[in-house]
Parts: sequence; C-alpha cells; structure tokens
Amino acid sequence: MTAAAQALSPPSRTLLLLEGRAVQELGAFILLRPWLAATPRGDGHPVLVFPGLLASDLSTRPLRSFLKNQGYAAHGWDQGRNLGLRPGVERLMMERIEELYDRHGGRKLSLVGWSLGGIYARQLAKRLPDKVRLVISLGSPFTGSPKATNAWRVYEFASGQRVDDRDNHIAGALADPPPVPTTSIFSRSDGICAWQTCVNEERDEVENIEVYGSHCGLGHHPAAVYAIADRLAQPEGRWKKFDRSGWKSVVYPDWRRG
Repeated sequence: MTAAAQALSPPSRTLLLLEGRAVQELGAFILLRPWLAATPRGDGHPVLVFPGLLASDLSTRPLRSFLKNQGYAAHGWDQGRNLGLRPGVERLMMERIEELYDRHGGRKLSLVGWSLGGIYARQLAKRLPDKVRLVISLGSPFTGSPKATNAWRVYEFASGQRVDDRDNHIAGALADPPPVPTTSIFSRSDGICAWQTCVNEERDEVENIEVYGSHCGLGHHPAAVYAIADRLAQPEGRWKKFDRSGWKSVVYPDWRRG
C-alpha cells in the first residue's frame, strides 16, 4: 500500500450527513423502474446478493426483485444481519454459493455485494472461481487504509475483529481482484467510505463505474441498478467493459478525471 493510500481520511461530516439522500434515491428507483426494465433481459443464471455491514437481505430486496423481473434467479445471502466476519461466516457463505451452484444445475453465479458485502463477493470469487461468473461491488472499500471509512469502529464492535486484520480473512489481500470479470461501482460523494478505496487498478477484465449518489443508496440507485443489469446481461465468456458513450456519459462520469 502506498503512503498516499494509507493516509486517506474518511469522508467529511458533510458527506456523511448527505447520506440521507438514500431515501430519495429509493424513490427515484421506484419511479424509474419501468425505464430500468428496458435494460437487456437476463439469461436465467443465478445471482447472489450480499448486504452491507449491519444490513440484512431486507436491504437488497428492491434490487433482487428487479433482477428477478429481468430474468435472473436472484438470491439473498440468507444469513440474517451482516455483522462482519465472525467465526463460521466464511464457511456458510461458501456453502451458500455451492448450494446455489448445484441447485441451478452447475451454472456459475454472479456475485453482487454492497459495501462490506462487495468485499465478501470479491474474496469468495478467489476461493471459488470455477463457480463464479462475475463480481460487482457497490461502494466496497477494498484498497487503501481500512480506517478510511466512517464505519470502521462499527465493524470492530459488531464483528469482534480488528479492522486492521481484514487482509487475513478469506483469500488474502483485498486489493487484488478475483480471476473473473470484476466491476466496482462507486461514488465520489460517498459519505461512508473514501471513494479512492473503492477503485480498482483497471485490467482487461477489471473496471470501475462512477455514479453520482450516496453510499447507503447504491443498492437501489437507478444509475447503479442500470449498470448492474447491463453487466449481468453480458453473455458468459464474452464480457466487455461498460460503454458510457452517448447519453450515458452524462449519467456516468469519467472516473479517471482529476
């Protein structure tokens, strides 16, 4: 980790207070859902969605409902509230992936994770790459200082684990992308995680997509949901990076800008 990455601070109090936008973003999702339904239909493959810290499958229900209507077999993680990597959680998540893989006739799963759930998705894909089709994370802080968030103390309290020990969990260093197509969706106005901690070093099958919005609304933000549906709809084995040309250049800024 570079000195600059290590020195990152959590988002400001102003951005933290602006997390209330998540309510309006849910309203926008409901209002624009008919438009979002115009995204390409799914091919029926299973999608496993992981909630963020302190959240449960209830928080991902709007996204999973939308994905089911788009033709995917969308599932929750089915472990109650996400209280971090307590003993046994890793084993149960791997068993969930293997159970869904078998239930759907050996079809690979796409993993979608919100915040801490995105870290799980990335790391589990490293453990089970033969059962994972692609990974999408939403505002997940997988690089830089683990304390460059406004939630690290909450994580330590809920999980009983030191946040500085996080790279020792599941599959090693978090910043390394899994060996499957990987997308990070993030916002520079995230009030929970420093946005720089959510950005991949781009490679042939690794990308970043920026949206304008909050951290707590990413799982139902209309632009994020559109990008998720666009990524999931790609034929297996023919993944291409997100095309932000035309109208999409207005909704999805160039994340590389200064």
